[in-house]
This record gives sequence, structure tokens and C-alpha cells, in this order.
Amino acid sequence: MTQHIKPALLMLLFFTVLTGIAYPLLVTFGAQVLFPAQANGSLVISDKQIIGSELIGQTFTRPDYFWGRPSATSPNPYNAAASSGSNLGPTNPTLMEAVKARIAALQAADPDNKAPVPVDLITASGSGLDPHISSAAADYQVNRIAKARKIDPGKLRELVQSHTEGRQWGLLGEPRVNVLKLNLALDALSHQ
Repeated sequence: MTQHIKPALLMLLFFTVLTGIAYPLLVTFGAQVLFPAQANGSLVISDKQIIGSELIGQTFTRPDYFWGRPSATSPNPYNAAASSGSNLGPTNPTLMEAVKARIAALQAADPDNKAPVPVDLITASGSGLDPHISSAAADYQVNRIAKARKIDPGKLRELVQSHTEGRQWGLLGEPRVNVLKLNLALDALSHQ
């Protein structure tokens, strides 16, 4: 019996050290050396202070800022510990009411805007944490922000264009704009 237990315990110890200690340390070290910004959360730093992450959206509600996608996390929006979608289907009355309320809020914030509301401004992403909006969603908000900040809308459109990220590897996804980075650039533009 001991001839079977001793090798089994040695294998358990070996694989515990290999997969529980050595491999995680190797991966952590490799990530810190090769991709330090990503390994540390893709943090956005302004004036030596962490103000957010490129990977997690934030709530912007003032009319002089670009607004991101709605968040489905609860109890607080963009709660990374509660990442999830709403799980509401397209015919669910609760989702329909939420979408109608979001459209009404957008139209109330900019009553002169008669353009169709981009879908990513009224529906949450699958994770509820999406930090990006489409170029169309950013463009939809330009006139509201131009009025609130008294900035030429053309300048804002240039700002949006300069912060639009292309498809990943030129193939995947759609062009998108990181709302936090865009709002930081907007603040910098306003202080010029």
C-alpha cells in the first residue's frame, strides 16, 4: 500500500508546486515584463492620480460630457464585481420601458437633435462594463456638448475622429471611442 501512496503524494506535491506556485509566478512575471500596463489594469492616470481604467466604463451624466453605454450591473453602474448583462430579451416589457426612458432622457438633454438614437446609447453591453461607444453614438452627442461648453461642433467632431479606434487587428469589431479618454481630451480642449 505504501508503495502506491508515496508516489501519489510526491506527484501531488510536485504538481502543486508546478501548477500552484511556479506557473502562476512565471505568468505574472511575464505579464509584468511584456505587458505592464495591461497586467496592471490598463489604468488611466491624470495628474499623478488614477481616474479609471480603459477597460471599465464610468458614469457621465453632465450635459457637457460624452455619455457611455448604459450599465446593467447592480446595485451600482459599472460595478466590475457584478459584471453581467441584464438578461432581458428584446420583447421583455422591462427592457422596452428602460429603452424608452433612455431615449426620452437623451431627447430631453438635446431637444433639437432629431437624429435616430444609436442603439449603444440605449442598450447595455453583455458585460455591463463597456467603456466604448460607437462613432455614431459620439457624433449623436456632439451638438449637446458643443452648446454646453460653447465649443464649435466641428472641433468636437475632429476630437471624436482623433479618438476613434479602428477594428481590432483591422478585422474584428467596429470602430469605437473610449468615453473616458474622449472626456479627458474634451477637458483638455476646453482648457486651451
